[in-house]
Amino acid sequence: MKVSVAVCTHAPDRYDDFREAVESVFSQTYEDIEAVLVSDGNEEVYRRMEEDYGARDDTVVTRTEENVGISGARTHAGEEASGDVIAFIDDDAVARDDWVEKLVETYEEHDVIAAGGRMAPLWVAGKPSFLPEEFYWLIGVTHKGFADGEGEVRNTFASNLSFRRDVFLELGGFNTAVGRKGDRQIQAHESEICSRMRREYGSGVYYNPDAVVEHKIFDYRTSARWLLDRAFWQGYSKRVMDTLVPEASGDKNDYLKRLVFEFGPSRLASLVRRPSSAKAQQLVMMVLLTAFVGFGFVYGLLTVRQGDFETVEPGAAET
Repeated sequence: MKVSVAVCTHAPDRYDDFREAVESVFSQTYEDIEAVLVSDGNEEVYRRMEEDYGARDDTVVTRTEENVGISGARTHAGEEASGDVIAFIDDDAVARDDWVEKLVETYEEHDVIAAGGRMAPLWVAGKPSFLPEEFYWLIGVTHKGFADGEGEVRNTFASNLSFRRDVFLELGGFNTAVGRKGDRQIQAHESEICSRMRREYGSGVYYNPDAVVEHKIFDYRTSARWLLDRAFWQGYSKRVMDTLVPEASGDKNDYLKRLVFEFGPSRLASLVRRPSSAKAQQLVMMVLLTAFVGFGFVYGLLTVRQGDFETVEPGAAET
């Protein structure tokens, strides 16, 4: 089974992190790998990719003609890939050396059409004491309560997500109306494609927690202000997802119930039993983050209408 691993980037100031992500792909224990490197509309980044990796036989270096955003860039990578499986990793993440091997084992042992793994934090700027693990999803890390071990889930993070390539192409790739692009704050493009996959194929993503990618958590992601802003836009994005794939709302609603009726009371009881400033800070932050997700969702209810977000075709690409 050949695996194509896509790494997309846009900004030159992220290139050093991009290279570290790419090198982690080349360091995998699994051998039949093709790296697909995409410059999302940036000529300088494309030239640097060509200089660094263009001569490699196991690498495709390509670009989009314009900045199409992460969804369009990843869709382009799937179109340019030649593997049986297309896997994705962010340009600020590092794969553990057996990541692809674990994904391949998942495909072979469970005969699935999509597989993903666990996102672990790589605390570049130190771990914030006030951030509860239940909200690690805000920083792109697998959170407490995500899954009870190995098995099918709706989706994993797109930085540790893979599909059989024919399925990915039949789905049309990621919906380019959602996902990061410039200052646009619509998140959860992996939720949208995986919800469509479940609807069309009757199958979700098989989660293997032993397939690990580490996500770099820079200092700005440990700011309370940034986290609250992120929570707001995640709530807004949930409303957008509801208009695109209404059936996707169930999993997030279930998690919200766990926050309110399980995790919150458990943290409060722990604080009462053994008070500490860190526990108090995390409980307060949990309440605030939940509220800001709610504010974002309400803002979406007031501003987003059915049909506002249609699938946009990614820009034409050059190789």
